[in-house]
Amino acid sequence: MDALKTAALTNKAWPFEEARKLVERFKAAPPASGAALFETGYGPSGLPHIGTFGEVARTTMVRHAFTLLSDLPTRLVCFSDDMDGLRKVPDNVPNKALLEAALGKPLTQVPDPFGTHASFGHHNNARLRAFLDTFGFEYEFLSATDCYKSGRFDATLLHVLANYDAVKAVILPTLGPDRRATYSPFLPVCPKSGVVLQVPTTARDVAAGTISYVDPNDGETMTVPVIGGHCKLQWKADWAMRWVALGVDYEMAGKDLIDSVTLSGKIARVLGARPPEGFNYELFLDERGEKISKSKGNGLTIEEWLTYAAPESLAFTCTTSRARRRSCTSTSSRRRLTTITSSSRPTRSSRPSSSSATPCSTSTRDRRHRSTCR
Repeated sequence: MDALKTAALTNKAWPFEEARKLVERFKAAPPASGAALFETGYGPSGLPHIGTFGEVARTTMVRHAFTLLSDLPTRLVCFSDDMDGLRKVPDNVPNKALLEAALGKPLTQVPDPFGTHASFGHHNNARLRAFLDTFGFEYEFLSATDCYKSGRFDATLLHVLANYDAVKAVILPTLGPDRRATYSPFLPVCPKSGVVLQVPTTARDVAAGTISYVDPNDGETMTVPVIGGHCKLQWKADWAMRWVALGVDYEMAGKDLIDSVTLSGKIARVLGARPPEGFNYELFLDERGEKISKSKGNGLTIEEWLTYAAPESLAFTCTTSRARRRSCTSTSSRRRLTTITSSSRPTRSSRPSSSSATPCSTSTRDRRHRSTCR
C-alpha cells in the first residue's frame, strides 16, 4: 500500500490531480463531519441520460484516488433536485397532458406519466438509482423534497434569510434590469395551487423566519415560513445552501455552469463556508452539435450505448485522457453514439484551485469495471 500511495502522489492522471487538491484542503483541519463528502447533482425533470451517469463515474474516480492518498473516510451523495418546478413537458414521455396540467409544481408533485410511481420525480429518481445500483456505485441518495420538508435544510435556510441582502448582492449584478427589480432568492410554494412561484419578496421577518409576497393569481398578500418545505431557493442560492448544509467538499460541474459555480461559491462564503473543490468538464453533444438535455430527450441512454458498444468502451471513455468528437454517418441511435462525445480540450474552471486536466465523459456499465471507477 505504501508503494501504491507513493505512486498516487505523483500520478499525473486527472483523478489523482483532483484528489491531491482535497489532500491540500484538509491539511489545515479535517472535515467537520470526519469524512470527505463528494456530491453529484441530478435534475429529474426528464429521463436520465449518459451524461447523468458520467458525472457519478467521474466523481467516483476522484473519490477512489483520494482513498489512495488519505486515510480519511469518504462519502458520495447523489442529490436529486426534485423540488424544482416542472418548467416544460419533456418530448420523450407518454401522457403529456398529465404533465401539462402540473407545470410549475415541484417534480415530486407532478403525476407520473408512466403510471408506476407516486410522481414524475419519484419515477426519474428510481430510474437513476436503478442504473447506479446496476453499475455497482457506492453512494447515498438524497432528495431535495425530503431535505426541505424534513427540516434538514432549516438552519441554513434561516441563515440565508438572515443574510438576504448579501445573497442578493451576489446575484443582482448578473441580471437584467427587469429581473433585478423582482429577484428574490426564495421561491414560495403556493399553498393554494402547489406551484413554485417566482415572485418578489415584499417583506421578510428574520425573527419569525418568514417572507411575504403577493399572490399573482388573486393579489392576496401571503406570509409563509422559509423552512419546512414552504419555500425553496433559486438554484444558484440553492446550490450554495446545499454545499453549506451538507458540508460538501468536492463537486464537479459541466463547463456551461462555470459562472454558476463562481456565484454559488460567493454565496457559500457569504454564509461563512468554504466552497467545495472541483472542476468543469466538457459536455456531451448530439448529432447536431447541441448539448444533450433530459427535457428534450436528445440524450443517449446507457441501453442505446450498449446496443452498439461493449461495456468495456464505457470504462475506456471514462479513463481516457482524450475523447474525440466524431462525425456522424448514419441516422439511427448508432449515429448518435458516434457524435455524443466530449471535446478533447480541457476546460479552465472558474475556481482558483481547479485543475486543467481533462475529465472522462461517461459512466461504466457492469461490475467487472468497479475497480476502474472505485
